[in-house]
Amino acid sequence: MERPRRAKLEGPRSASGPDVREAARLGRARRPDSVSARSRTLRASLDASIAEGAAAEVFGACAGGAVLTGWALFLGATPVVIGLLGALPLAAQIVQLPAAWLTQHVGAKRLAVAAIGASRLAWLPLIAVPFLHLSAPIALMIFVAVVALAGLLGVVGNNAWTAWMGDLVPGAVRGRFFARRMMYLNVAGTLAGLAAGLALDTLGPRGFRGETLAALAAVACGAGLVSVRLLLLQQRPRHGEKDGAGAWRDALHAVRDARTRPLAGYLLAWNAAVGISAGFFSFHMLANLRMAFMLVAAHAIIVAAVRVASAGAWGRLVDGCGARPVLVVCSLGIAVVPLIWLFPTADRLWPIAIEAVVSGALWGGHGIAAFDLSIGVSPRRGRPYYLAAFATAGGLGFAASSIVAGVLASMLASPLHAAGSSWSEMHVLFLLSAIGRGAAAVLAVRIDEPAARTVAELTRAAIGMVGRRATPSPASLSP
Repeated sequence: MERPRRAKLEGPRSASGPDVREAARLGRARRPDSVSARSRTLRASLDASIAEGAAAEVFGACAGGAVLTGWALFLGATPVVIGLLGALPLAAQIVQLPAAWLTQHVGAKRLAVAAIGASRLAWLPLIAVPFLHLSAPIALMIFVAVVALAGLLGVVGNNAWTAWMGDLVPGAVRGRFFARRMMYLNVAGTLAGLAAGLALDTLGPRGFRGETLAALAAVACGAGLVSVRLLLLQQRPRHGEKDGAGAWRDALHAVRDARTRPLAGYLLAWNAAVGISAGFFSFHMLANLRMAFMLVAAHAIIVAAVRVASAGAWGRLVDGCGARPVLVVCSLGIAVVPLIWLFPTADRLWPIAIEAVVSGALWGGHGIAAFDLSIGVSPRRGRPYYLAAFATAGGLGFAASSIVAGVLASMLASPLHAAGSSWSEMHVLFLLSAIGRGAAAVLAVRIDEPAARTVAELTRAAIGMVGRRATPSPASLSP
């Protein structure tokens, strides 16, 4: 057949002629390249997110956990102040709704970079505190103020960052991505925590406790600068930097939405139960069990190692079975964890190793499932307000219970004698926390997640996953 002459293709363009089919063909031809470019950009952003998280873990190891307790003990904090310090980061959740408004108006990426960077550089004044010869009350006031300011800025930044990630990370791989991210973060946090504990144990007894804490604050600020640079390397939200007018009616809708109320109720009850004891584990290890900072770091290493080992499995279970059944199972298991802390003594520390393994496995799954649910039930429009509602519920519960726990610990300064044993104020808090966690775990069953499987189906899937790993492939059996 004779091919059409080129002149016939150069006449007036028709809306349905061969030129349209040719353009469509060319469009399809170019599409793989554009998709590939977007895929490369997304992959680079996700890699940068993992690296930024690792830098954030270095900051956390040098400015939180046992180091935060070390600062408190160095400055002469009482149990009430320690309870207040545990409450501050989550009491800061009161700014969640203003943070959501700012996220909508300023833009998720822009606000996340500014607020997260400022929260991590807020520790700069503490570098000088040990060298200024301030009175103990003044130094303690500066320390509490820094922790409070960093907490407030962190809430604003986290709201923007979560909304940003909810739009950036595709929903189909969200569970696996955050599981993979958590693995790298735990490795970074473990190494940084080990180094911080080694520094405090080595230099503190030699009279350099204040100087070591100041140096760790400087490292934390340096890690904060690195994290800001890595945040800037990540692409903006796919749907634009600003998302609508951000009217306050979005906030009201987030609170009234029948689908989100069960999750908000669970987070309120759960964090209230966790807050009873969370701020006192490091204090109990350092002050009551007389553990060295290195042993506290070793506990964190075991927790992190187990979280790394289990993260991939939890991510696949969340993607395959849904986040709700994972949250239910992990919540029920975590309710037992505070009871393990009733058994260690200064001469019997081995139960803490068991607790570290259990905590690492269950908290890893809990974190992935809770994060996935928070994003999954939040519509794109108004998402910052939904995230604000969830964080506010959890934060208020945690803050209130932490403060009450600090007051209760001071009131129970004398040991209690019951059932033939002596119980310290920490033991009472751990027992109350376990009861509260068990009650809150039941609320997770009410959370609405379409297409989520049952706990029984999750259990069968997990058993099948373990069985596949335990069964060697035919290739591995061949000579």
